[in-house]
Amino acid sequence: MPIWQRLLITLVVMLLTSYLVGLFWHWIFSSDIPSYLSGAVGGLSAVPTWEFLQRVRPQR
Repeated sequence: MPIWQRLLITLVVMLLTSYLVGLFWHWIFSSDIPSYLSGAVGGLSAVPTWEFLQRVRPQR
């Protein structure tokens, strides 16, 4: 898989995770999630996603 596809997928996963955690936080606490916490959650989701995508090889 080319690096640009891995980067795009990782970015989408980061943003989606951050957004969903923000919604969940708002539902639980009725306030906005701190931006540093949202960024940390998004960043932590990127690491396993990147590692998984590096190991995935297309079937030929």
